[in-house]
Amino acid sequence: MAQRDKSAVSVASLPSSAPPAPPSGERWGSAIGNLGELGANVESLQKLLARKAVFVDDDVFSKASLAADQARTIKVLDQRVQSLERELDAAISAAARARTEKRQAEAAQRAAEQRAQDVTKELENTSRVFQLHMEELRTKQQEIAKRDSDIKVLEAIIQTLSSKDDGGSSE
Repeated sequence: MAQRDKSAVSVASLPSSAPPAPPSGERWGSAIGNLGELGANVESLQKLLARKAVFVDDDVFSKASLAADQARTIKVLDQRVQSLERELDAAISAAARARTEKRQAEAAQRAAEQRAQDVTKELENTSRVFQLHMEELRTKQQEIAKRDSDIKVLEAIIQTLSSKDDGGSSE
């Protein structure tokens, strides 16, 4: 392996903390685990480089650069995955809220329809009662008219009889 005098490998530093907890979806669990392993590998390479200056040939340098680029890409993709998961969780929450609001609106609509039916029945019942009262009033009015007519006939009879009595007693 040939050594190179001019260039030393530099690797982007990754946070030394443990990888983030696996997201709620199981499908990303293995990807997160791979990222954690890769991060540990990069950290150990970084520690090795910090202790000793390593000179490598072009092939090793390009592989190390590629690994560093891939680590950065993986970190960016991991952040994107986490961002998408947050968006997905927000969308799921919004859908749940929408379903709840829909159920509440449907319940309110059913209650309003029931109230309209109740009011309609009450109005129909009131209308029937009103019709019965009107029939009863007409019957009473006819009775009163008949009795009034009977009273007039009786008054006429009384008047006729009283005029005969007045005429017959004066003769």
